[in-house]
Amino acid sequence: MGDVLLRVEGLTRDGVLDDCSFDVRAGEILGFSGLVGAGRTELARAVFGADPISSGTIELDGVALRLHSPRDAIDAGIGYVTEDRKGEGLALQLGIEPNITLANVPGPPAWIDRAAEHEAAERRADELDIRAPSLRRRVETLSGGNQQKVVVAKWLETQARVLFFDEPARGIDVGTKAELFRLIGELAAKGRAIVLISSYLPELINMCDRILVLRDGRIAGELARDEFSEERIASLATGVEVAA
Repeated sequence: MGDVLLRVEGLTRDGVLDDCSFDVRAGEILGFSGLVGAGRTELARAVFGADPISSGTIELDGVALRLHSPRDAIDAGIGYVTEDRKGEGLALQLGIEPNITLANVPGPPAWIDRAAEHEAAERRADELDIRAPSLRRRVETLSGGNQQKVVVAKWLETQARVLFFDEPARGIDVGTKAELFRLIGELAAKGRAIVLISSYLPELINMCDRILVLRDGRIAGELARDEFSEERIASLATGVEVAA
């Protein structure tokens, strides 16, 4: 595992997040756990520049970032696979090609290099085994699993060094889940810093090096891999001791 890549200190969003601090190292998979409404997604969105913060700092490779929008985060090297695949992750009426390059459009401003777009989409579709009759097929016609692969391909195309995966296995088949989690492991092995958010504890326990548990917008505790258990995570998430 490498050096700290992403460091967040005292991140606060009034009424939503309270003094949240954490870091992620290159090659590490950090899990976010907690009950619905605990602040997992809100914390990821704040780091990604999608929601404004009241106070706190975000550093990448020791350099302080000023993130006023997702575009700022993307340019800095942060990607976010949203839990709302259809509402936020894809342009459903567009084809596979423009969706894959949506966050990293090839060509100068106001002009799209269609040849480069096709080449990038073809490469990512082959890498992720995106199954469709044509890369021009509208993504709204694809299965949930193939839609999720398109979303992931979009973020791979940005070369993001820090990747947040928010409920990445939701609404996809078992085979695609296995492919996706294998890919996440490979990305970490290549030095990316990964944050995995999931409501399904076995996913976090199987994949993560550490798990942060959120409760009421605060980080209630941190568990190292040798401390993982569903009972311990549940106790931190609820504030109530759960018998093993």
